[in-house]
Amino acid sequence: MESILFYLTSAVAILSAFYVTKCRNPVNSALCLVTTFLCLAVFYVMLDAPFMAAIQIMVYAGAIMVLIIFVIMLLNLGSSLKSRYTHGLAAGGILAGIMLLLTNFFIRRGEATGIGGNVTSDLVKSYGHTELIGKAMFTDFLLPFEIASILLLVAIVGAVVLSKRKV
Repeated sequence: MESILFYLTSAVAILSAFYVTKCRNPVNSALCLVTTFLCLAVFYVMLDAPFMAAIQIMVYAGAIMVLIIFVIMLLNLGSSLKSRYTHGLAAGGILAGIMLLLTNFFIRRGEATGIGGNVTSDLVKSYGHTELIGKAMFTDFLLPFEIASILLLVAIVGAVVLSKRKV
């Protein structure tokens, strides 16, 4: 039963990720991205990580997607902008295929990271997901966390500057 759910969710995730790139309307692409995020939340639940599933839904499928849709509507992307850049689709497809082959090669060649950690399932059950993630995020990974927040702020400011009409 679990494998059927996995394969069904995988099929939906792959199709929705494909339609993120194939939809002509940016809002439809964003809605397909929400579907992909929801499928990732199902994967987290299957991996016995309910906190990560809830964060996936609240942060990515909720807040980040509202931000993306706001920027899409703020920039008012029309078909005229999209038709100007269609010549790069073939090059992008070829580059994506090469990256897919390289990723497949490296995944099959060796271990995922080659580094073993000290977090076991017993440690997760004794402390809890939330405490371990919070402790790691605000001690070991504080700098990448802050860099990601600054990048999001720069993206928002850039979208506002690009969408500003001549005054």
